[in-house]
Amino acid sequence: MSPAERFLCEAIDLARENVRKGGRPFGAVLVKDDIVIATGVNEIHTTQDPTTHAELQAIRAASRALGSPRLDGCVIYASGHPCPMCLSAMHLTGIREVTYAYSNDDGEPYGLSTAAIYAELAKPLDRQSLRIAYVPLRPEEDDLYEMWRDTAQTAHDGSGSPA
Repeated sequence: MSPAERFLCEAIDLARENVRKGGRPFGAVLVKDDIVIATGVNEIHTTQDPTTHAELQAIRAASRALGSPRLDGCVIYASGHPCPMCLSAMHLTGIREVTYAYSNDDGEPYGLSTAAIYAELAKPLDRQSLRIAYVPLRPEEDDLYEMWRDTAQTAHDGSGSPA
């Protein structure tokens, strides 16, 4: 059995155990250099938080374990096709690869596909079902982004003043 198959089996085992506990059939294993850094299962049934997907739970745990919001060089093995939210988090954290065992087509008959969300997000913003409005409000105080940049520079250069 290849390492990828081994990690996928672990993700599926996590998902099965989660189903036994009343949860949804999703598990994830986050790996770096063939070492498991973190795992996660879908916890929506216990948290009532719709963002507690298996992949996000593994990302949160790995970020804590590694002490960084960046997970460059990591791979996620997931029981099911990652939803757009989870896939976005992978991009944002620098995860380099995701491998999954069950596709959206496999999940469709069970109501476990996120293909419709992917299709919705592919539409131009003004054609999506969610109303999205850009209001370029700039109160007269410091510009929010400039304030962040200046604060971040000060924190990184250690001088106590902007670089």
